[in-house]
Amino acid sequence: MRRFSSIDALKAATGEELGVSGWITVTQEMIDRFAAATGDFQWIHVDRERARRSHFGTTIAHGFLTLSLLAQLRDQIYDVDGVAERINYGCDRVRFLAPVPSGGRVRLRLTLARVEPWRQGMRVDGACTIELDGAPRPAAVADHIVLLIPA
Repeated sequence: MRRFSSIDALKAATGEELGVSGWITVTQEMIDRFAAATGDFQWIHVDRERARRSHFGTTIAHGFLTLSLLAQLRDQIYDVDGVAERINYGCDRVRFLAPVPSGGRVRLRLTLARVEPWRQGMRVDGACTIELDGAPRPAAVADHIVLLIPA
């Protein structure tokens, strides 16, 4: 975990890779719970038998499940002192490049792309690569935007 003493200290790291998170295993239980929460019960995610016969050979995680792991993974990489609120503002340029199979492991590689003033705080843009253990391509890439509101 990289800790910054202030938002200004974070801004000084613009352009740097801030770090890599630990691995998270995407379980079938996570996939099933995500399907229930979103109402997305497409067979490739939840029908184990049918998915076993697909070209994937198993169920795969929803792309948005993979993307939703960003916050949890990011929190393993860096923190900023003097921040009262950290708000997920969204993502730009999201792409799902490789399917995450049930039981697959993912982690986040985060580069600080930009820190600039935004209303009452700062906008922080991170270039995110969600790596898939053992795969030649990442599971996903996204420009993740977070708003930091000073204490």
